[in-house]
Amino acid sequence: MSTQARPLQGEPSADPALKPGIVWVASFPKSGNTWTRTFLHNLAKIQSGEDGDQDINRMGRFSTWEINKDWYRDVLGFEPSNDRRHEIAAARPKVQELIADTAGDLVFVKTHHALVMDRGYPTINSAVTSGAIYIVRNPLDVAISYAHHMNASIDQAIEHMAMEDVETPGTDKATYEIYGSWSQHVFSWTRTPHRALHIMRYEDMVSQPEEAFGALARHLLLNPTPEELREAIERSSFDKLRAQEQAKGFREKPKAADKFFREGRAGQWKEALTPEQVDRIVRDHGEQMQRFGYLPLE
Repeated sequence: MSTQARPLQGEPSADPALKPGIVWVASFPKSGNTWTRTFLHNLAKIQSGEDGDQDINRMGRFSTWEINKDWYRDVLGFEPSNDRRHEIAAARPKVQELIADTAGDLVFVKTHHALVMDRGYPTINSAVTSGAIYIVRNPLDVAISYAHHMNASIDQAIEHMAMEDVETPGTDKATYEIYGSWSQHVFSWTRTPHRALHIMRYEDMVSQPEEAFGALARHLLLNPTPEELREAIERSSFDKLRAQEQAKGFREKPKAADKFFREGRAGQWKEALTPEQVDRIVRDHGEQMQRFGYLPLE
């Protein structure tokens, strides 16, 4: 299997407006992807005059998930099972083209794929891509959330995050994804500056939400008023997302996980990780951590 990193291809039009197609909401798992999509849905509702917080289990109105098996059944004509990975990889660009054609306009698509080649085929079809949002989070905190996500120990999560070319197992509803290691994932999406790519740090979303989400909204040419921005952020607060999950569950929660929305804090690692675990993560990911200001102070 070939999983070399690949930059976003092509240059966007000189017209600053985003063209119809896919806007990827990309991240390594447990880095703020769902939070970002919820904010975008809430802002869209507010700007169209709709009341009520976005239901976390009904985010198919403006977004979808590329690994949903239904898309692959339509393209392949058979069940996309784990033993058909080469066919799935070959079908992926066509699936993404189908998603873009079906939407007919901009559509936000969640992905945890690294931006790599998989069995000779791209994980991301640049021909139907209008732009991308990439959310990055300190791997010292990701390790804690990822451990809960997998129902594993922190040491097991750290080990998994360091493994190159990691593929997920498929499920009854989803095809496999290519995560790679945390560093491989981050590097693949962020190594080449591109004006169609907007990068967000999870920590800024926590500490400076109006600045972080405001910059995202402006990048997407949504141009909310200050009041609309504040309301969208408030409707998408972690406490509200967690309360929704407690009240009616969350369909994207893995079966192994106790809950999806756990704490949502930045800096948990200072209380939860041992010095040995911190050292291991820095050894594994120091180069990419340095790029985003994540190296712990001596």
